[in-house]
This record gives sequence, structure tokens and C-alpha cells, in this order.
Amino acid sequence: MPQDAEATADGPAPGRHLNAVFQRQYQASRRELAPDLKARQHALARLRDIVTDNRFAIAEAISHDFGNRSRHETELLEVAPTLSAIRYARRKLAGWMKPQRRGVDLAFQPGRAWVRHEPLGVVGIIAPWNYPLLLAVSPLVDALAAGNRVMVKPSELAPRFADLLQRLVTERFDPEEVAVMTGGVEAAQRFSSLPFDHLLFTGSTAVGRKVMQAAAKNLTPVTLELGGKSPAIVCPDYPLDKAASSVALGKFLNAGQTCIAPDYALVPTEKVADFAAAVMSSARRAYPAIAGNEDYSAIINEHHYERLRDAVAAARLDGATVLSHQDGGADSGRKMDPTLVFGVAPESLLMTEEIFGPVLPIVGYDSLDDAIRYVAARDRPLALYCFSNDKSAQTMVLDGTISGGVTVNGTLLHVAQESLPFGGVGTSGMGAYHGFDGFRRLSHARSVYKVGAFSVFERLGPPWGKLAGMASRLLSRR
Repeated sequence: MPQDAEATADGPAPGRHLNAVFQRQYQASRRELAPDLKARQHALARLRDIVTDNRFAIAEAISHDFGNRSRHETELLEVAPTLSAIRYARRKLAGWMKPQRRGVDLAFQPGRAWVRHEPLGVVGIIAPWNYPLLLAVSPLVDALAAGNRVMVKPSELAPRFADLLQRLVTERFDPEEVAVMTGGVEAAQRFSSLPFDHLLFTGSTAVGRKVMQAAAKNLTPVTLELGGKSPAIVCPDYPLDKAASSVALGKFLNAGQTCIAPDYALVPTEKVADFAAAVMSSARRAYPAIAGNEDYSAIINEHHYERLRDAVAAARLDGATVLSHQDGGADSGRKMDPTLVFGVAPESLLMTEEIFGPVLPIVGYDSLDDAIRYVAARDRPLALYCFSNDKSAQTMVLDGTISGGVTVNGTLLHVAQESLPFGGVGTSGMGAYHGFDGFRRLSHARSVYKVGAFSVFERLGPPWGKLAGMASRLLSRR
């Protein structure tokens, strides 16, 4: 048992309950053998049934928490990817679980070596509010596929969904397998302080630092999925209207409250005005109205709404040009108009902090090298988008920048590929999951070497003699 596992036993009732659930999972993970393929497949099937049987209730709960979010956005951006992740894991799991043969050096022949991927034990997942289903259940898929017990802490900013998820999981899973823990900031702090075998957090960089600090006290390894300012680089050769349509889609879905949404666009200087007009035209086609439009999401709460309005107002005061949908929807139910800003100061809030809303700064560049240098000089983003049909330009961008992931000639789509790892780098995160990479991330790769009919190494000594000297010289020359 971890030394600090009972540290909160004398705390308030919520703390005792949290600790009690952890203790049950911890003891079960040490007492029972790792679940076999059949048990893991059954767990994933139950998870699938939770989503498929309750998809409308899930969409309704999420919309209630937002103040409004399109059911179609929840279906397409959360339900469908979650079910896809489950299908992919169930189809591939038998192959993932097979021991992997590894080569054996000549000096240690005859012998065999292999790697077993084994459960870590108890995995903690702290999920955010912006995609509350996908970002809670997608890592849960990987954790269950790897044979772990799991505790999930949904965001307190999506309480209706959190309560629903807790009820649905409780109906299908024993608390020793999967448990959903609700509560506010204090509960999240207690949760991150538990001595998990692995902790996966999705959220802001600032909170990620606190989570990592809490986990470090228990030597708990972490996967941090954070954010940052993800750029869209529009190269000179790419059709402006096509790029604008893709950027508008990626930016204004969920009202920009997406960790991999384009945070700003880099466009040839002479095309900035035309690009802005094309993005706004695409936004107006997608959302003919803002107020009363059930297809356009609200900002999650008043604090974030005011933060966005203040940032745009500050940019305008500094002389930036601001274009908006001009529907007046920003005054209705925390819905903020799609907004474009150019001529914005580099030190402004819009250019130094992750926006997380339907505001897109557009920055002009004189050469593609300048655009690449602009991105490379800043913190490494979670995502990067490159628009070019020129393979040499694509290569220049990929070679000259570093980001968590990339979509070429589109936005958001790399995250939907279950065969690709998803994760950040630097201040945008550490570690990656999805598919096999998630299975591997939440497993222990246990190395095994089996000695053959005899061991040459053991026959060398001690006591060391001439044979040991000859072997040493031979091995040193190889």
C-alpha cells in the first residue's frame, strides 16, 4: 500500500469517500490477476453501451451545462469519436496484448527475450469541460484496454454531465473497476494528490503545473494534455477560400472552445484582408444568425465570456482592426459573435494567451521563412495547421516547427485518427494517448529474458581467468 494512501482518512466526508474508493481499487489491482482479453473486451462493451444507449441524454446534459450547444456538435465531435475509439480498441486489443519478441545479442545466446504489456494498476483521469464526454471516456478506453482500474474526475464546470456520467458508470461498473468522482475545485485537488499509478490530466497549462506538482509528491507519472496557441499557416500557393473555410470550421465549432482550434492564422501580408473577408463569409454561411441559433454554442460561463470580450476590447483600444459577425448575438445568452482581429500587438492578450473562444487574430508575414520563425520563436503548440499543395513548402513547415500534432490542408482532423498518438510537447503537454499509443502509455512494458540451455556469461567466472579476458576483448571490438 502506498505510504500516503490514508493521508486524507481524517479529512471531511468527501475526502474520506474519495480515499475509500481509491483504496478499493488499489487493493483490487494488487490482489487480483490482470484482466484477460475477454474481461477487457467486456468492459469496453459496457462502456460502448453507456454511450450508445444514452447519447441523447448526454447531448442534453452538455447543452444544459453550456447554456446551449448543438446536439449535432456533441454527436459528431464527442459521441462518434468516442465510439470509434472503443471500436478500434476492441478490434486491435488481442494483438496489442501479445508479448512482443525482442532480439538477443550473440553474447547471450541461446536465450529468448520479450516484452509483456501489463496493467499499471489504478489510473486517474481529470477531464475538462469543453468536450466532457470525449476527454473523459477516450482516455478511459485506453486505460481499460490496458487492464487498469480507473477513477475519473469530470469538470465542475459541467455539473449536469458529471452527475449523469457518474450515474451511468455506477449502473454498469463495480466501483473497484471504474468510478466517477464529482465535486468542485477542492475535490479535484484531493483527486490529483492521490497516489495513482498514472494520472492523465486535460486542461490549461497553469492548472497542469499544479497537477504535476501534486503528483510529484507521490512519484506518480503524468500525462498532461494542455493547450497553447496553435497556428494555422496559409502558404502563398494555397487557394485562400479553401484555407478560410477550413480555418473557420476549426475555429468556430464549439464557439472556439477547443484545445486544438486554430488560435491564430499566419497569412501573406498582401492577403490578410481578403483572408479575413473569406473567413467571415464562411462563418456567416455556417451560422446565418447567432442569437437564438441552436447550432452555435454559448461560452461556458460568464467569467470566460467577459474574458474574451475584454481581450477584444483591449486589442481594439490598441489600434487593431476588429471584424465581427455583426448579428448582435453576443448580447444573448453568453453567445459571442465570430470575431476576427488583425493588426494586433504581439504583446496583447490575444497573442500571448490561449484564446479558447471564437476570436481569430490574423497575422501577416512577408515570407514563409518569416512565418516559420514566428512559430518557432514561441512556445510549442498542441496543434499546427499547414495549408499548401507544394510538398517543399509542407516540408519546410514540418521541419522548421515543432508541435503536438499536425493537420495538412485542414484543421482538427489529426485528432480523429485512432492510429495516431495525440499529445502535446513542452508547455502544450507531455505524453500521448489514443489507440495503441494510449494502451502502451497506460501499461508497464515488462521485459523478460529467458536463459537457454546454458549461459555463456555464467561460465566466464568468477573467479575471473583468461577466458573472461578473451571474452571482454572480443565484446569490446564488436
